[in-house]
Amino acid sequence: MLKNVWIAAVAVDTQPGQVAENLEKIKAWTGRAAAAGAQLVLFQELSLSGFLPNHPLQNHDAWLRETLQFAWTSAEPLDGQAVRQLSRIAAEHDVLISAGLLEDAGNVLHNTQVLVDRSGLLGRWRKMHVPMYEMPFYCGGGVPDVVETSLGRIGANICFDVLIPESTRLLAVKNAEIVLFPFAADPPPVTANGWADWAGTALRSRCVENGVYGIACNYVGTVTCASVSQFFPGGGMAIDPRGRVLKDWSVPSGEPGMLLVDLSAELLRQARAEPEYLYRFRRPELYRTLSNVD
Repeated sequence: MLKNVWIAAVAVDTQPGQVAENLEKIKAWTGRAAAAGAQLVLFQELSLSGFLPNHPLQNHDAWLRETLQFAWTSAEPLDGQAVRQLSRIAAEHDVLISAGLLEDAGNVLHNTQVLVDRSGLLGRWRKMHVPMYEMPFYCGGGVPDVVETSLGRIGANICFDVLIPESTRLLAVKNAEIVLFPFAADPPPVTANGWADWAGTALRSRCVENGVYGIACNYVGTVTCASVSQFFPGGGMAIDPRGRVLKDWSVPSGEPGMLLVDLSAELLRQARAEPEYLYRFRRPELYRTLSNVD
C-alpha cells in the first residue's frame, strides 16, 4: 500500500438502463473527485447500470416478467462498451474508478462491481449473497479476488455481503488492505443517517476483525423501472483497521455527494502490530465443521 491513498466515495443519482446518462454523471463526479486529490473514486452498487427497483405493489407476475426482460436487455458484458468508457474516464482524470454493473455473463446475470484504470479492467467482484428481493435477477458470485494495484491490495463486498462475516474474511486471507463497500440499501427511516446506523455496525466489525480499511457509499435518489419506483437516501463512511470511523457522510439525505478520505499505510501497520489485532488469532483448523453440509 502506498504511504497515503486518497479515496473518494460518491453517491450518484443514476437510473436503470440509462447508461450513457449515467456515465456522464460518473464522469462529472470523477472530475470533481480528482480535482480534490482522489486517486480512486468509488461509486455505489449498480451505479453504472442503475438499480432495478424491486418493491412492486401491482400484479407481481406481470412486473417480474417485464423487469426480467428489461434486465436482460440492459445488461452488459465486462468487455462491453460501458466498461471501456469507464476506463476512458479513468484515463482522462488519471484515477482508478470502481462502479457497479448489471453484468451479462452469458447464460446468467450478476450484480458486479468493477475496478478500472487507464489500461482497462483491473478486477471485478460479483455479489455473493443475493437478498430475497433481488433473487429473480442476479445469480450469486464465487470467491472474490484481491487486486494488486498501484495504490495497494484492493477487494470489494457488495451491500448484503457486508452483513455476512465470511465475505470480508475471504478477502483478508488474500491479504487485502482496502475493501470497497458499495451499497444500494433503503433501511428505515430512509435517511443517510438511518443507513449509517443500519450498516455501520457490520462495516466497523468487518474492518476490525480483519484489520483492513473500509470505504462505503450508498445509492441515492429515486429509481424507476416497469412502473415501480424506489428511493435511496445516499450515505457513506470510511473506517480504519481498528474499526473506527475516519470520515462520516455530511451530505443531506437524497442528494448526490462525495466523501474524501486519506488512508495511511503507517496506521495500517500500527493496527496490525497491536496485541488486539484480531486476524492473527484466527484458528481455521478449528472451524472445519462450519462448512460441513449434510
